[in-house]
Amino acid sequence: MTGERDVFGTLLRELRLAASLTIEALAERSGVSVRGIGDLERGRRAAPQRRTVAALADGLALAEADRERLLAAARAGRSPGYSPAGVRAFPRGIADFVGREAELAHLELFAEAEAAAPVVVAVSGAPGTGKTTLALHAARRLADRFPDGQLVLELRGTHDSPPEPAEVMLGVLKALQVSDKDLAQAGPQGHPALYRRLLAERRFLLVLDDARDERQVRPLLPGAGAGLVVVTSRRMLTGLESVHRLPLGELTADEAAALLAGLVGAERAAAEPAALEDVARRCGHLPLALRIAGNWLATRTGWSVGRLADRLALEERRLDALSAGDMRVTAAFDLSYRQLTPSAARLFRRLALIPGPDTAASAAVELTGQELFDAEDTLEELVEAGLLGTDGDRYRLHDLLRLFARDRLAADEDAADVEAARAALYRMLLETAVVAGRWFEPDHGAPPASWRGTVDLSDAGKAGQWLRAEGPNWLAALRAAATAGEHTAVVHLAEALHWFSDQWIFWGHWPEVFASAARAARALGDPVLEATQLNYHAWAVLLCEGRPRDSLALSAEALEAARLAGDTAQQAWAHYYQAWAHRRLGSYAAAAEHNQLAAGLFRAVGDLHGFIQSQYARAVDLNDQGDREAAVDAFLGGLALLDELAERIAPHVADFTRRGLHAGLGNTLTTLERWDEAVTHLETAVGICRDSGNTALESLHLSQLGDALLAAGDTAAAREVYARCAGLGPDADPQRVATARARLAALDASSGASPPPAPR
Repeated sequence: MTGERDVFGTLLRELRLAASLTIEALAERSGVSVRGIGDLERGRRAAPQRRTVAALADGLALAEADRERLLAAARAGRSPGYSPAGVRAFPRGIADFVGREAELAHLELFAEAEAAAPVVVAVSGAPGTGKTTLALHAARRLADRFPDGQLVLELRGTHDSPPEPAEVMLGVLKALQVSDKDLAQAGPQGHPALYRRLLAERRFLLVLDDARDERQVRPLLPGAGAGLVVVTSRRMLTGLESVHRLPLGELTADEAAALLAGLVGAERAAAEPAALEDVARRCGHLPLALRIAGNWLATRTGWSVGRLADRLALEERRLDALSAGDMRVTAAFDLSYRQLTPSAARLFRRLALIPGPDTAASAAVELTGQELFDAEDTLEELVEAGLLGTDGDRYRLHDLLRLFARDRLAADEDAADVEAARAALYRMLLETAVVAGRWFEPDHGAPPASWRGTVDLSDAGKAGQWLRAEGPNWLAALRAAATAGEHTAVVHLAEALHWFSDQWIFWGHWPEVFASAARAARALGDPVLEATQLNYHAWAVLLCEGRPRDSLALSAEALEAARLAGDTAQQAWAHYYQAWAHRRLGSYAAAAEHNQLAAGLFRAVGDLHGFIQSQYARAVDLNDQGDREAAVDAFLGGLALLDELAERIAPHVADFTRRGLHAGLGNTLTTLERWDEAVTHLETAVGICRDSGNTALESLHLSQLGDALLAAGDTAAAREVYARCAGLGPDADPQRVATARARLAALDASSGASPPPAPR
């Protein structure tokens, strides 16, 4: 140490003794550590920065003259070549940074925190999400808050030979201008203590970029001081303790478009906004892919944005197209892929076989042959590596990672093994969908004791949740079975899902499901099955797509097939759907006639479920024909009959029918202006839907309830009900949601209030 540094230490000791303070007492008063004060007095460390000197002066209660003497000694004691602002090693940044406002706001809060120990923030995310870019951008914004220096350390965690912590530590000590003499005196074994002490004495910003794992990072985290450490890694670094976590995903659609516009130029972007959105979407809103696409366009001014969008539209060529110079999306992905264990690499590849956007652990079991817990562990390894996203218990590959996994699957595995894995997956999906759907069938319910599936289907709620979550996946399995001519499997699945379809009306694919099943039944040469599936198809076209004329044609086909087969039950259902379609078309007399025929046939074959439905339809027909009081009596009679037959009707079918009867009764009472009774019955219908998770019908009955309250003059209650309807989400009837929002807008316009935001 220099003599000038000893001047500061000598003066500090004199002032402390003059104040009759021990080192411990001064440490308590000033907030500077005992060890730090001792090292300063003995000249073992450089003179401190102004903030530390001020704290010591306050602790000593110095008069202005002595305070200035101490500050002057500190200034003189600092090495001429050293200044806090000089400890910066920022790589070249990116000027066109876009988005990440929430993440930057979090980092700002962490930088302002008055913590007893350094604040550590772990920024994690998939390859190409812009972790380093965010860290560098934040470091520049926050630099002034860390007057003792800022340093970015490249840990090269995705490379084959990343630096060891000791090597990184030595680089920091040299950046802090620790002399070679002091480094040699401390020795390699003393460097960690010196590293921690120097950082503890400074308000310092440290960026540890591209960390490989916890073992590389943990020794580099200072244990004391007022610093901020930002660690970036593709891994989640779950093993690090006492850290704030900041996961990064892809950009929003608007942010992605803004990034592209900044790269290609505002004029060019404005000329082709739709094509720009297409490019952003096909890049999966991934920052690296967006930058590559933007750079490509920026250097090829003769290309239209639409030309690149068309190039990226070809999935089999998309990854190849996302390269610009030495920047390649696949290179970033490959760095992470090569670090996976063999079992994780195999699962990653085979996740490309998942047809839908996400999946559960049960699919991994089929793809790998592992036990469930082992498959979950392997999935979590992929999550930890930043190659797989999660949402609750669902796992999702980013679109571009899915393409990369598909390419690796074709390159690294035998085609026969791949097809065997796909077949196992599809078989599990079809079998599980049948078992889940049968929870809602009157003659089935819980899975049989012999079922050994990996999915928890212990109650109807879990079964319905699985069917919804896995809808895109089991639908793809159904399509594959239909293409392969597996007609029995197709019919079995459609039959099992018939009653469940009432719980998820506006999914959008029921017409396809039941049309496929009708074709399969025809191929099997079974007219009863064909009539059954044609009836289901008629229902789907009528209710899900709102096409009553097309539905009439299908139910007429079903009626003919049922007559040829001599099947009375399916004849009854065909008449029932004929009645429903005529009712939608305003042909009330024809509707009543067909419903009467249906009721008689249901009674003849003892089909209680069908008969009770026809009794509900009879009440609706009476209401449609204007005989309101008779309709009220018919609805009440239906409820009484339902109670009488309660033990002979499946509970969920009884609930479904009771819901319809209460709703029909409420609507009829609304027409009769018997408001209180109407509201009571409509609220009952809404409650049944909510309890059973039937969002589609809940939206219908909320809309009806809101109309009843509005007609009754209860505007406040109506507004609350319309708002509930508008916020139900994607499973609701879109027409009912649109109507509810229109009613809200009208109410707000009349009161001068602002309408609520559109639901996502």
